[in-house]
Amino acid sequence: MSQEATDAVTRETEEAGTTEEVEEVEEVEEVEEVEAADASDARDAAETADETTARPSAEPPDSPSPGWFGWRRRYPRTARGVTVGTTVLAGVLLLFALLVPNRLERLNPEAFFRLPAEGILLAGLLLALPTRSRRLMAVASGALLGLLTVLKFVDMGFYQVLARPFDLVLDWILLDDAAEFVRESFGRTGQVLAVVGMCVLVVAVLVLMTLAMVRVTNLMVRHRAVAARTTLILGTAWITCVTLNIQITSVPLATKGNADLVNNRIEQVRAGLADGRVFEKQAAVDAFAKTPPDQLLTGLRGKDVLFTFIESYGRVAIDDPAMAPQIDAVLKEGTSSLKAAGFQSRSAWLKSPVTGAGSWLAHSTFLSGLWIKNQQRYRSLTTSDRATLNSYFRKTGAWRTVGVVPGVRRAWPEGKYFALDHIYDSEHLGYHGPYFSWTPVPDQFSLEAFQRLEHGKKDREPITAEIILASSHNPWSPIARMVDWDDLGDGSVFHQIKKEGTDPKEVWKDPERVRTEYRRAIEYSLHSLTEWVERYGTDDTVLVFLGDHQPVPTVTAGNTSKDVPVTIVARDQKVLDRIADWHWTDGLKPAENAPTWGMDKFRDRFLTAYGPQRD
Repeated sequence: MSQEATDAVTRETEEAGTTEEVEEVEEVEEVEEVEAADASDARDAAETADETTARPSAEPPDSPSPGWFGWRRRYPRTARGVTVGTTVLAGVLLLFALLVPNRLERLNPEAFFRLPAEGILLAGLLLALPTRSRRLMAVASGALLGLLTVLKFVDMGFYQVLARPFDLVLDWILLDDAAEFVRESFGRTGQVLAVVGMCVLVVAVLVLMTLAMVRVTNLMVRHRAVAARTTLILGTAWITCVTLNIQITSVPLATKGNADLVNNRIEQVRAGLADGRVFEKQAAVDAFAKTPPDQLLTGLRGKDVLFTFIESYGRVAIDDPAMAPQIDAVLKEGTSSLKAAGFQSRSAWLKSPVTGAGSWLAHSTFLSGLWIKNQQRYRSLTTSDRATLNSYFRKTGAWRTVGVVPGVRRAWPEGKYFALDHIYDSEHLGYHGPYFSWTPVPDQFSLEAFQRLEHGKKDREPITAEIILASSHNPWSPIARMVDWDDLGDGSVFHQIKKEGTDPKEVWKDPERVRTEYRRAIEYSLHSLTEWVERYGTDDTVLVFLGDHQPVPTVTAGNTSKDVPVTIVARDQKVLDRIADWHWTDGLKPAENAPTWGMDKFRDRFLTAYGPQRD
């Protein structure tokens, strides 16, 4: 290689080395600059901290956060009061949720002066958990306590109407029925307000209960030592109260009511899920399923047989001292007037599967011979081939089956199950008068329409009818009154009668007024029915009428009986002779010691009494 070439290579190498050195120096300088900047920031932060430490703070370290628009800083005393007040309210809310009963009659001051086991155990658990788990537990337990509170409120409503708690498996459909009842009683606006109010209440309870639990939990953690000692003392006191059975005015001081409530609901759910299998086995047994048509109901051939349900006509109407005198007078008058018209009657008691409401369950129990105590059973029944009394009448081919159901105001697909050749609902009775709260058609008009549309026709075949008299349906205000049968017309006469009636919103403010209106409604239904029989009954008329269930607890006033009166009326003595061995009471009023059957027993006993074996 030449000297010049060698020199050139040497220069390039030196330049490259110099370039690398420069780049390395630049990188070092950049790192040093970054480190210097970090050091400067650290010094600034330290100086700021020193200044903060040296300079007196404008706010104490534990001062509340400024809050919206700084109001906490401007009004520290007010902020402190709000904080304390909110915490107290949170504690009161939790205590209320833990102690509130699920029945209105138990809602008294004594109920809230108790030690809840669930609250004490939950406090101990929250104190023992680590931070993250404690937060999750506080939110979850608050939400669950909110749900439990909502369930208690729903129970209160169910106890007031059905005298039983809400069924978590079978009762959801009844909420829709309740909304419909509110609409019919108080109008569309009342229904909307009730539904919206209920939704708002549920959401508010869940949210507030969760927030309250979180707030109280945070308070316990900030004062862990005090909270732990208090929890231990309360736990010891609870055990002592249970051991010694300490009570305040017959109310135990220590309670585990929430645990019992949850346990009962778990058992209720299990029973509800298993009930379907039990009912299926019961429905498969029918003593008359294979009976030939010509051997069915031979003792009633040629008769018009009317099965009539009087809404809410319960034993309380006859037994309660406040109502008995007036109802007794109506029944005695009816017995006498029917006897003067040539009719005899026999009466007893049936035990309904429901109380307060649920008429369709009672109707299907009576007609099917099965104990239909819930909506699940009702649905299973109405989608089965189980025969009803109507079915057996139709099976003979000797009767036309009809239904007068003024309470039906929309599609009723279950009607096909009840084997009715024709159904007259509220739109097909020719009524152009007003509703009386829930009742679309007054009883007197329903019966007159039945006479006009079916019973009064000439050259007709015998009829068996299912007739629902709805005027005595809750809320019993306003009530129709009897008018001359010839003046009923298209029902327009009832417009003035409704105007003269009472306002349900005012009536329901006073339980005694409710009981009075209930009694008057039963009187009206009984008058309507007995006068119809006197006016239109014949030698071939056989009337079976009964109550479907007892009224709501507001009327029964603590009476837990589910008994309802049942009566058979006929002019043909042979009809009553067939049930002589039933030992029912003469007249429309059953004696106190008259036989009491389950409502599901009537179908088979009726078919037996009027079957060929009695001919």
